[in-house]
Amino acid sequence: MKSIERKSLIYKTGVEYGDYTINIAEGCSHGCKYPCYAMMMAKRFGKAKTYEDWCEPKIVSNALELLDKELPKMKENIKSIQLCFTTDPFMYNYPEISNLSLNCIKKINSYGIPCTALTKGLLPQELENLSKNNEYGITLISLNEDFRKEMEPGSAPYKDRIERLKYLHNKGCKTWVSIEPYPTPNFIEQDLSDILKELSFVDKIIFGRLNYNAKVSQYKNYKQFFNDMANIVIDFCKLNNKQYHIKDGTITQ
Repeated sequence: MKSIERKSLIYKTGVEYGDYTINIAEGCSHGCKYPCYAMMMAKRFGKAKTYEDWCEPKIVSNALELLDKELPKMKENIKSIQLCFTTDPFMYNYPEISNLSLNCIKKINSYGIPCTALTKGLLPQELENLSKNNEYGITLISLNEDFRKEMEPGSAPYKDRIERLKYLHNKGCKTWVSIEPYPTPNFIEQDLSDILKELSFVDKIIFGRLNYNAKVSQYKNYKQFFNDMANIVIDFCKLNNKQYHIKDGTITQ
């Protein structure tokens, strides 16, 4: 696969629930059509010319070397490192990227720093052998495979994502789910409670609304809809003693 080199790898993230992050690839084969915020920014700053260009990822060939340089200098300021915010660390059907992510996590853990990983691909079973302070998550906004194929055409099937996450949970790993960007009913009619029930084993749930799509505002009372969905998540987490985070802007007055 194509590769790029970077001058630095670890950076402070502006995401509200993150600390530091690394992105071990540029682009993402999952090709999400919400649209993808990372793709929008890449096109804006000239890192991807087209959707097709974005869907052909380029691996960061010097990622491990950069970690060797940066971790000793930055380790005292880092609470955790997330993989990844502008790409996917376990991109479906890209073993080169998954293997690099595993090696990055091992190296980061060797400095006593925990990692958080989030994917629409498949979490490797090998993660069970790494630090139990790590947290592993999947993005899941539906259980409908036809919807996945339309909106996340290159991603792993929902059922397979859940099975891998549950495997790690059963091995004593910390697990979580990002239910974001959650769609309004004019995209798909579904029951959020069904999704929560399927994911009832996870330790933490993050929920957020769909943004950057005009179709959302075409749904009558869409603000109230997201308020209601957020409250369903909050009630579920409180009832089942789970951590949760509602993304900024999801609940409105």
